[in-house]
Amino acid sequence: MTATRKKLVLVGNGMAGVWAIEHLLKLAPEAYEITIFGSEPHPNYNRIMLSSVLAGGANMDEIIINDLEWYRSHNITLYIGQTVTAIDTDKRVIYSDKGIETEYDELILATGSHPFMLPLPGADKKGVIAFRDIKDCEIMQETAKSYRKAVVIGGGLLGLEAARGLLHLGMEVSVVHINEYIMERQLDQPASIMLRKELEDQGMKFLLNKQSEAILGQKRVKSLLFADGSTVEADLIVMAVGIKPNIKLAQKSGITINRGIVVNDYMETNIPGISAVGECAEHRGIAYGLVAPLYEQGAVLAKRLAGVVTEGYAGSVTSTKLKVSGVNVFSAGQFTEPENSRALRFQDEIDGVYKKLVIQNDKLIGAVLFGDTNDGAQLFSMIKKGENIKGREKELLLGISADAFSAGQGNRLEEMADDEIICGCNGVSKGRIAEAIQSEGCTSVGQIKACTKASASCGGCKPLVEGLLQLYAGDAVVTVKEGICGCTPLGRDEIVSEIKRMELKTVKEVMNVLEWNVEEGCSKCRPSLNYYLGMLWPEEYVDEKESRFTNERYHANIQKDGTYSVVPRIYGGVTSPAALKKIAEVAEKFDVPMVKFTGGQRIDLLGVKKEDLPKMWEELDMPSGHAYGKTLRTVKTCVGSTFCRFGTQDAIGMGIRLEKEFERLTAPAKVKLAVSGCPRNCAEATIKDFGVVAIDGGWELHIGGNGGVHVRATDLLCVVKTDDEVVEWASAFLQYYRESAGWNERTAAWVERVGVDSVKKALENREDRLALQERIQKTLSLTTDPWKQIVNEPELRKNFEPITQPETV
Repeated sequence: MTATRKKLVLVGNGMAGVWAIEHLLKLAPEAYEITIFGSEPHPNYNRIMLSSVLAGGANMDEIIINDLEWYRSHNITLYIGQTVTAIDTDKRVIYSDKGIETEYDELILATGSHPFMLPLPGADKKGVIAFRDIKDCEIMQETAKSYRKAVVIGGGLLGLEAARGLLHLGMEVSVVHINEYIMERQLDQPASIMLRKELEDQGMKFLLNKQSEAILGQKRVKSLLFADGSTVEADLIVMAVGIKPNIKLAQKSGITINRGIVVNDYMETNIPGISAVGECAEHRGIAYGLVAPLYEQGAVLAKRLAGVVTEGYAGSVTSTKLKVSGVNVFSAGQFTEPENSRALRFQDEIDGVYKKLVIQNDKLIGAVLFGDTNDGAQLFSMIKKGENIKGREKELLLGISADAFSAGQGNRLEEMADDEIICGCNGVSKGRIAEAIQSEGCTSVGQIKACTKASASCGGCKPLVEGLLQLYAGDAVVTVKEGICGCTPLGRDEIVSEIKRMELKTVKEVMNVLEWNVEEGCSKCRPSLNYYLGMLWPEEYVDEKESRFTNERYHANIQKDGTYSVVPRIYGGVTSPAALKKIAEVAEKFDVPMVKFTGGQRIDLLGVKKEDLPKMWEELDMPSGHAYGKTLRTVKTCVGSTFCRFGTQDAIGMGIRLEKEFERLTAPAKVKLAVSGCPRNCAEATIKDFGVVAIDGGWELHIGGNGGVHVRATDLLCVVKTDDEVVEWASAFLQYYRESAGWNERTAAWVERVGVDSVKKALENREDRLALQERIQKTLSLTTDPWKQIVNEPELRKNFEPITQPETV
């Protein structure tokens, strides 16, 4: 940094504001000393992908757009979990709720919006939430574990995405909508009805023309009362009825507001040095809530701040795409028919396809597509350009054959304007993709994804990205399969093979030698490389803490309020009065707000402050339960033949032996074991990664089960007679999984991918099993208990000490 840099402060760590910063860094990387404040305790993430997280298409880690390393590498000071509460516009200073004061030369307000909560009696009850951020997402996921009935108020885009996600989580979902038709702001009646039928087929229920009156229940919601006197049962109510620009900070700072923060075409407010962008901004009377307009605003703002000539922001024509699995819906422009317009429709109830074009003065002004949305981007482009389509109306409506489409796609893409958005999820234009191909040398879809983020989210634009690649790269196109992330085109097997062949020993070395596209990697590839290196070179590799997630760095599960949970190891779920007393005393001493039994027969101390973790571990003097990492979690047992009259084997003894055998074992993903003392299977061994079920005279060994989001019953691996054979087969199976699976791939997915027969074949030879067992034992012999290590090493304990300043990077 130099003294000549201006100070730029961004209030709001969301998509629109950080997008503007990303562009600014490309245009004028040395111009500003940048500070960012974000109210949520997370780095910048893709909010529109929350529905994919709920629907099981992505996990939380995968929706992070810029991880903490990105802020560090660009020398950005980041204050997360801090809300800016005041602005002194004369002194040009902002103040946070945690006491930070920061001066600015340029201030960007990107405070986003708030979900609108219906002011119903009972709306403050437990179980009533919005669907807006990661916290809401986590509440839904947690609620689905204990409750069954969910009600979503709002049959718009966001409500349907939330409902589909809840359905995926196994809840019974009813969508309440005040209108006769769902998504009536984006779809006409036929498309709306087809969409409702499709979602009903998936299990969703609809209560239409319903006016919500009150939320009933004691502390927690029990039902929703309607104005007509009817009710619907509910354990969870999600309100998805709209958003309001977050203007509170601007309002009390003397900045002109209306519905949003009023800005001109250059995103400037009425106060010099203060700009606004995103959902909080109101431009020409419109506050946008879709991502593409927000990115267009961010690009204009970045150019102005970088001193690059810009024509300014002139508003956006918006399009909508429903992002739920199994349903393709697209809507853009004017979907109703204004005066002096005409409409063309095509409806195929058999294949579930509906298309409607609205035309005025020979120009396409609106389109609705259901079932087949391939032409969405092309039609949207025509709407935005105001292109004359006279004589081509039926061709546009009915489309042409797949071959003809393929042949003509290049021409249509060629004619498309550079500022047309190709990737709506990440706001990537045709021009940006063309630049990545022509100027930055991208020759594959993977490289374009890494370079621009196009096709990195829902993937719906991938055919267009491939078309542009063909158009601009021609013969230079390299067809590569998807890599483990956008940083490399290499897959898991290729990377592991090259690490072994060239004996690469550090993450940095792997990235350099294997020519990573992104120098520092990302939150997806760094942890996976860290695992592969540790798996391949257990005696030599030094674990890279910075490539691990927060839970694994602090050896405790971080909770939504920033506290941690502590789960001590309790072998086989068997404890003693003395151990229980110690846990109780420690819980009391550290004011633990909640002590809870887990589904894996462990005790979870929830709500622990980070600075208390080492002291608590020291007082407990118990091994880490590793309830936070990609490791062996628990071995669940029933009482077996020790007490149960149906038990045929010592399930407790076997469970304890297995847990002591494999504790501290790292794996591609978390691993859970269980031992049942008879086929009644009280320990639920047949939904575990490795399940052991006692039978007369032996044990059944089961593999690849899962009781989580994707429930899967195990496959029977084999039947053995002795306890030693159980350990031998368990060792061989777990090590084979460790050496064969991709990082973050649970055994259920891995077994489905490679096939249970291939696993059986790999383990059928005893020599091979013993070799695998020897390797897993070597790995286990090198592990240490992380809690004890931190307790005994003052240097490590320092990482847990409170800091005087809030967390920054």
